Amino acid sequence: MRKLLILGVSGLVGRALVEECKESFEIFGTYSTSPIDLSKNNQFQLNVSELDQLKNIIRKVNPDAVVSCLRGDFDQQLRFHKELALELRETNGVCYYVSTANVFDGDYTKHHSERDQPNAESLYGKFKISCEHELKQILNERAVIIRIPQIWGKQSPRLKGIESAIEEGQLEVYDNLACNNLSDTLLAKQLKYIIENNLEGIFHLGTVDMMIHQQFIEKLVKKITDKKIELNLQSIPNVLGICHFGLTSVRHEIPENLQITNQELIDYLIGSSE
Repeated sequence: MRKLLILGVSGLVGRALVEECKESFEIFGTYSTSPIDLSKNNQFQLNVSELDQLKNIIRKVNPDAVVSCLRGDFDQQLRFHKELALELRETNGVCYYVSTANVFDGDYTKHHSERDQPNAESLYGKFKISCEHELKQILNERAVIIRIPQIWGKQSPRLKGIESAIEEGQLEVYDNLACNNLSDTLLAKQLKYIIENNLEGIFHLGTVDMMIHQQFIEKLVKKITDKKIELNLQSIPNVLGICHFGLTSVRHEIPENLQITNQELIDYLIGSSE
């Protein structure tokens, strides 16, 4: 059985990956503070500053695939991912780096595909570009970049925040922000497909359609409650017309049964538990 190491296993994406991949891979994971329901021998406490511990884990596990969905200080993460790449270069392991739509937040004139060059204005977006570059420079085709939009889950902080705002009776929404979204569970299925089929390069994952943020939240709220909620309309500043912040894809490897629309995502989030 192939070995899958998840860096950041206790987060939203990490937990979804464990659930999706536990029958197909031998799973190992790292966590910062909160261990999860994995064998004690298969999970390791690790902070992004602990580079020697990272080396020890890679050498001990010798993973076939590593998914990085870490959080933490940007400079420390950059050093961490450089060290990760240098260690993996000595093995046959492949790194799947979870990146973000923010690598394009310097250009809101259009949605962006894998063919577009990153252009970030935010520190977060610039940091993610640096990590992508570092990994690709060292690992070449064994660095696979997974760019994602906002991630939602039935137990996600983002959805819980919406539910709390409903209780308070007021929600902040953007009326000029067009984007796509994704669920933690579908991202896990897509990642599993990419890993199992040894797909390479850059992937943009997300709902197949775009929706204005205000419209998405309104539809979500209507599924949750009949209560009338006051919407505090905001606009992304310094943008003429619509702010395009979606990820599109020119790739065709991901099958249709692993793709959804925004409405299907909303229906899943507020549907009955699986």
